[in-house]
Amino acid sequence: MIYGYIRVSTDKQDYDNQKHGILEYCNRLNLSPVEFISETVSSRVKLEERDVSRLIASLKSGDVLVTSELSRLGRSILEVMTIFKDLTERGVNTHIIKGGFIINAHDQKIQSSVLIFAFGLAAEIERELISQRTKEALQRRKSEGVKLGRKKGAVIKSKLDGKEEQIIDLATKGVPVASIAKIFGCARGTLVNFINSRKIKVKD
Repeated sequence: MIYGYIRVSTDKQDYDNQKHGILEYCNRLNLSPVEFISETVSSRVKLEERDVSRLIASLKSGDVLVTSELSRLGRSILEVMTIFKDLTERGVNTHIIKGGFIINAHDQKIQSSVLIFAFGLAAEIERELISQRTKEALQRRKSEGVKLGRKKGAVIKSKLDGKEEQIIDLATKGVPVASIAKIFGCARGTLVNFINSRKIKVKD
């Protein structure tokens, strides 16, 4: 089996970009069909509590795992090493699209471990550099007198924008908020925030 693993923030575009990249890569290498596993997870969630751990536990020898970049699998070298240890022991081949890395489960384990460590270290350094650049940019803007953060009362863009009339129509017909959220494929909290920010009158 071929599995595409996607770890996302709450940004749907991020999910779509990763899925498109994985499909394009798999088509190029004639890897199909692809079954996708995705999760939205905070870096504070323990590895064993993540969907990727449950996915790895279900993989068999000869299976292929494809992900867009190493940082999607783990947030630290220790996590990455732990994940790849499980993958190689299960005989799973892993493809990391960014960088063109392929970890073949049948390679010598020492060579694979060295490669994994190097990839993980590079990914962690990259995250630290991005974090540092972001902090420096924010500090510079602050020193220039720029107020950071969202303006009080500002309306955030939503994927529900443009659907106000449909929401009002459904609400007028007595459809509960939870059901309307399911119709538009969003969380109830997302819809509630949208309704409140747009001052839409609905029946809960």
